[in-house]
Amino acid sequence: MSSPALLSTIIFVVVYAFIATERIHKTKAALAGAALMLVLGIIDQHTALHGAYIEKTETRIEGVDWNTILLLIGMMVIVNITRRTGVFEWLAIKCAKWGRGYPVRVMILLCIVTAVVSAMLDNVTTVLLIAPVMILICRSLEIDPVPFLIAVVISSNIGGTATLVGDPPNILIGSSAGLSFMDFVKVNAPITVLIMIVALLNLGLFLNARIRVSDEQRAHVMAFDESRAITDHTLLRKSLLVVFLTFIGFIIHGYLGLEPATIALSGAALLLLLHPEGPEEVFREVEWPTIFFFIGLFIMVAALVETGVIGTAAAWLFEITRGNLVAMGFGLIWMSAIISGFVDNIPYTAMIIPMIHDIGRAHAFDVTPLWWALSLGACLGGNFTIVGAAANVVVAGFAERSGHPITFKRYLKYGIPLTLQSVVIASIYLWLRFLR
Repeated sequence: MSSPALLSTIIFVVVYAFIATERIHKTKAALAGAALMLVLGIIDQHTALHGAYIEKTETRIEGVDWNTILLLIGMMVIVNITRRTGVFEWLAIKCAKWGRGYPVRVMILLCIVTAVVSAMLDNVTTVLLIAPVMILICRSLEIDPVPFLIAVVISSNIGGTATLVGDPPNILIGSSAGLSFMDFVKVNAPITVLIMIVALLNLGLFLNARIRVSDEQRAHVMAFDESRAITDHTLLRKSLLVVFLTFIGFIIHGYLGLEPATIALSGAALLLLLHPEGPEEVFREVEWPTIFFFIGLFIMVAALVETGVIGTAAAWLFEITRGNLVAMGFGLIWMSAIISGFVDNIPYTAMIIPMIHDIGRAHAFDVTPLWWALSLGACLGGNFTIVGAAANVVVAGFAERSGHPITFKRYLKYGIPLTLQSVVIASIYLWLRFLR
């Protein structure tokens, strides 16, 4: 291994360790690692930001994926304006009343809403909006909210698997592999629906035998007034129109010849124009730490590609599987699920993407099944532990502040069986659809 390759590997491993252990905030770690690689000359700034093609090795270095960055910013702006209307709280209260205050029914309905909204927007925003209402409902019913919060987390990660914009790993994969919004709907959405149904059946059966509430407690929930949740009816109508148009744009962006980022930015621009207030507060609420985390991560991965580290890893993966597509597919979905259960699935996905590209280039290999194995494994694996995905960590923090901490051990009672079940189902689906 050359000196630049060794140095880039050491920097990446150290940064990854800090991200996994949360000793340093992931954005600080990623930007520091990227800065080191630039300052030490491992990769030059132009290549890091814009990509390059190395003729000698026939390697394409992607650099910062601006399609991913701009897609994230556009969707964050749309979500930040829409959530000001109170529509998500309205939905949650409606679900509680549709379930007539019966805990399991309420849980199932709220989990379905969580999964659907996570598929359309993003799972972190969704759980931030649903979790407070779930705790309020559980307090009214005088029951422990922890199992219900865990159910919401699991549903958000399953729902986010279904679409291009539902979970950051899918955004990364879609942008790099050239997969459209409808590609994810056609491939991931059907199996996600089945996985969601099986998960809800298991959760429903488990909780139904353990939770009982009185008619008086149910009456407290039925007394909620969902109409008070809507704070701005005019903005709500505008937001729903823009969200609808944006998703029509996602569905037909391939036919229009436009990137998903263009659709998201156009939707964000339209909603900003329709929003009566200035843009300052909206942009202040964009998750800039997440955006800069991605930028730092892209630069580090580009350095690993340029120094040949990724190419060596790809060759090793091809060799140990002897080029067998079935072995690579199954190995990748399970490796992705297990690793994503314990460390952030975003840097893991960013590292694996160029490996798949290298396998395809070096061996004239159709790597399509590997993209879906990576997507399903990385997204579903986030349910393994309480630190497996950003949505898990967000809900855990909120639950602790609310006086209902979710311990690592307690989460595992739900996370391990449901994740193993999900990945088994996804593996069978992957084999039937792509690997036979």
